Amino acid sequence: MGTVKADGFFWVNPLTAKRRVSLKANNLNGQQLKVNDKLGNPIEIAAVVVWKVNETAKAVFSVENYMQYVNIQSEAAVRHLANIFPYDHAEGEETSITLKDGAEKVSELLENELNERLSRAGIEVLEARISHLAYAPEIASAMLQRQQATAVIAARKLIVEGAVGMVEMALEKLSQKGIVELDEERKAAMVSNLLVVLCGDRHVQPVVNTGTLYN
Repeated sequence: MGTVKADGFFWVNPLTAKRRVSLKANNLNGQQLKVNDKLGNPIEIAAVVVWKVNETAKAVFSVENYMQYVNIQSEAAVRHLANIFPYDHAEGEETSITLKDGAEKVSELLENELNERLSRAGIEVLEARISHLAYAPEIASAMLQRQQATAVIAARKLIVEGAVGMVEMALEKLSQKGIVELDEERKAAMVSNLLVVLCGDRHVQPVVNTGTLYN
């Protein structure tokens, strides 16, 4: 027959059934879902959705149970989002958005998809964000090793770049000040020794040469 949203007293047909529908905002704390990301890696993901009823007639008559409808469609949207994006940047993959680093963009896409899915039930999504994101336990240790290896490689690269610069500076200073003249073989030996000292991860034991430069 109609919807009453205003405050006050109203005369209604006593033979009609009346149903209250709350227009307050609701929080949906989604459960953790185990899905595969775009690269096929099993991940755990969950989302928090803030929603409210915008059109009461649709919420009551267009769907059987709008609360259950919100729960199921939210889970489906989160699963779909996890399937179209990778968890993290993979080697050799050119990806602009990932679930881990693109939080703002992912949340925006999730909110838009939920609004599209829930519009038929008169539901408006105010905010949707990823609340939990992690690799599944069976691959978590392997992915941790990969991240550690990446960090070690990056650190080693920085150490080598710094060591090469220091060796170059040392040779240049020795040449400018004329402290000692080295042939190409001795320069190569000096470079090798300096790189071992600068790039090694352990303390080096010094060796004192009491002979000549060539002995």
